[in-house]
Amino acid sequence: MSTRQLAPTCVFAATALFFFFFFLWPLGETLRGAFVGADGRLTFSYLFEVFRNRIYLEGLSNAFWLAVWSTALALLLALPLAFISDRFLFPGKGVLSALLLVPMILPPFVGAIGLKAVLGHSGALNTLLLEIGALDSPVDWLGQGRFWGIVALNALHLYPILYLNATAALANVDPAMEEAAENLGCSGLRKFFRITLPLIMPGLFAGGTIVFIWAFTELGVPLMFDFTRVTSVQIFNGIKDIGGNPFPFALVVVMLASTVLLYACGKFLFGRSGHAMMAKATGARGVRTLGWRGGAACTLAFVAVIGLAILPHLGVIAAAFSRDWYGTILPAELTLENFRVALGHDLTLPSIQNSLKYAGLATGVDVVLGVAIAYVVVRTRLPGREVLDALAMLPLAVPGLVLAFGYLAMTQEGKLFQSLNPVTHSPLVILVIAYSVRRLPYVVRSAAAGFQQTSVTLEEAAQGLGCPPFRTLRKITLPLIAANLLAGGLLAFSFAMLEVSDSLILAQKQQDFPITKAIYELYQLLGDGRLIAAALGVWAMLFLAVTILGASLLLGKKLGALFRV
Repeated sequence: MSTRQLAPTCVFAATALFFFFFFLWPLGETLRGAFVGADGRLTFSYLFEVFRNRIYLEGLSNAFWLAVWSTALALLLALPLAFISDRFLFPGKGVLSALLLVPMILPPFVGAIGLKAVLGHSGALNTLLLEIGALDSPVDWLGQGRFWGIVALNALHLYPILYLNATAALANVDPAMEEAAENLGCSGLRKFFRITLPLIMPGLFAGGTIVFIWAFTELGVPLMFDFTRVTSVQIFNGIKDIGGNPFPFALVVVMLASTVLLYACGKFLFGRSGHAMMAKATGARGVRTLGWRGGAACTLAFVAVIGLAILPHLGVIAAAFSRDWYGTILPAELTLENFRVALGHDLTLPSIQNSLKYAGLATGVDVVLGVAIAYVVVRTRLPGREVLDALAMLPLAVPGLVLAFGYLAMTQEGKLFQSLNPVTHSPLVILVIAYSVRRLPYVVRSAAAGFQQTSVTLEEAAQGLGCPPFRTLRKITLPLIAANLLAGGLLAFSFAMLEVSDSLILAQKQQDFPITKAIYELYQLLGDGRLIAAALGVWAMLFLAVTILGASLLLGKKLGALFRV
């Protein structure tokens, strides 16, 4: 084997081992807990009991419908805006397109604090409508059991993922195909549903898959709404008895199988077909400039969706600045005390330090692995490199809750990785691994885009002058793709800082809590705990806003490719 082939082969082997031990192994331990009985024999009784138990079935049904309605609402919000953005020029287009990403700066379980303050039984909206005489009694805007509140939060948080994918897909549609349809008398909505929509379906499916899986396995929002009859919360509640209760394992397996089956069905129905199109440069579509009425309508559509999307953010900010907010339209008294207490509380400063440590180490792992994987996939012809690329993307398709539970299962007493058990040992290593596996796809996609945009002739010229491959990568290639690596690293770091499932499940001791676990624990406190949690949520919003804005400026429309399975 030549020196040129040795390095890619080593990267492939090292990455395969990493994914075997920290992706496939935890999934295998979960399967073992679901299918192996106390006597060590194969059994399906635990799985059958899940489908015989009325409470478990209700949890699965609720999780499924939460995902369906969240995805449908997110698509309803995202697709029209993506079409408008792709086809028309209108006042404020640049600013409004950037503001559409605002919902991504707030973890949805933090947004639950704001949404309950605005739409709750004694919230701001009911108070306003009662005072102006529009209502005789308060309305339950969040729905029975807070179901529709969870749907709304999921959709308002996740629709930017669908918007980014839909915008990218529309930008790649060959204008000649639509023009041919118009010449044959197919226009308007008929042209959209018969021509445009099938052409962008793979992009919609890519974004819709992420939204559906995210909503199906969401843990934080149901917890904040105290919505216990959903599978994710049932699994979370079963963790405390993980050593002697096989049913959380069975529930995790059912959830994993459901996401894989639904993804496969969607891929078969919507993701298979590809349509040959001319290169974009050979048939560029002109963007229409609208008159003042059309432009105002487009601007109003963007403003309306952005206004809905920032409602939870405004609620969190108002709660953070209030001394008390109950039964009034706006907080009765404003204060900065919550921010001072939030940064001085026993939970908060250590949790911020922990999150910085966990996320920083995980991002370092992701950058090293991401560059190595992207280089092998883009720059080499190594057999099996497509498998490597697929492995790197798999964490996007596997629920974070499933992986977090798998890590807990693989570190139980008597297991190979028992020294990493977060209950008896520091969770540093297992949390860094969990964060890095979950966010690796962002760095791989960013680095791959950078390699594709950088001419390989520059590297060949350096190597032709005697520069070794590794030094060429370090001195020539990495500086050229630094913006892509920075964007991917920023996203990996920021989302790791605010990771919910891994943090809630794997951080068991107060001194090890990351920031999201601290927010959850503060919210459970009586008195002003809700307001302090909101203040800490505002700090988190500011941090994530800066990082996502930076990534958006660096990557532009390519940002949507990071959220694609």
